[in-house]
Amino acid sequence: MNENKTNINWYPGHMAKTKRQIKESIDLVDIVLLLVDARIPKSTFLPDIEEYTKGKEKIIVFSKYDLCDKERTKVFQKEYEEEGYKAIMSDINDKNIKNIIINAVNTSMEKVNLKRKEKGLLPKKARVMIVGVSNVGKSTLINKLVNKKAVNVGNMPGVTKNISTIKINDKIDLIDTPGVLWPKIDDEKVALNLASMTIIKEEVLPLDRVAIYILETLSERYPSKLKKVFGIDSFNIDEVYEKYIDISKYKNIPLLSGEADYDRVNSYIINCIKNETIKEITFD
Repeated sequence: MNENKTNINWYPGHMAKTKRQIKESIDLVDIVLLLVDARIPKSTFLPDIEEYTKGKEKIIVFSKYDLCDKERTKVFQKEYEEEGYKAIMSDINDKNIKNIIINAVNTSMEKVNLKRKEKGLLPKKARVMIVGVSNVGKSTLINKLVNKKAVNVGNMPGVTKNISTIKINDKIDLIDTPGVLWPKIDDEKVALNLASMTIIKEEVLPLDRVAIYILETLSERYPSKLKKVFGIDSFNIDEVYEKYIDISKYKNIPLLSGEADYDRVNSYIINCIKNETIKEITFD
């Protein structure tokens, strides 16, 4: 599918409020911890992050790293590191991620306190603001950092609703923020990537559009996964009628009067990524 211009308005009121609150409180923040989904590290990178974080020390965490195509994602890791970010790869079940992030925060905080010392100020406790798009794994990461369920976790966008401060240890306070996105998504590929990974709610784009994009991308980049999961060797939108029947037969999804049950097949395709049946993929 080509990277056509689209015009998807996706900007709930709480997102506008979050951006305003971040801008208002950024002067009190020392370090920004930005999360991206390792499967779509470009599409989940907030494009205006520099604008409202005013050049603060930054750490970028690639969440769900165990689900991505590591070779492809490394290209984006290198790109962000060249832009001055400290990059951290985070698997969902990584028991060491807490210490890795705390060490990275302490290292970044040394730079902050050095500047304070030059101004004749005493060292201070780190205030770390965690930001990222909805459903990118912020709540899961926070719970790992505090070793308990500090915030709700859900496999749907928009679980966190308000900015809050959470104590990590005697040296670090974490400021949690609700997920944010940009007001309009003009790049169709970005929109489809976000929808494929359930970053934006399913109703924002038609399910068939998202499902077909998933099949096209798998056919282009990961044909072996297409074959294993859906039983087809390739996918082209011109063959959608035949391919959906093939998928239906392979997955024992009943036909309707000889035709595929498109709604059920679409939901199955999307859920294969949502439920992590398909791993080691990067769509950016």
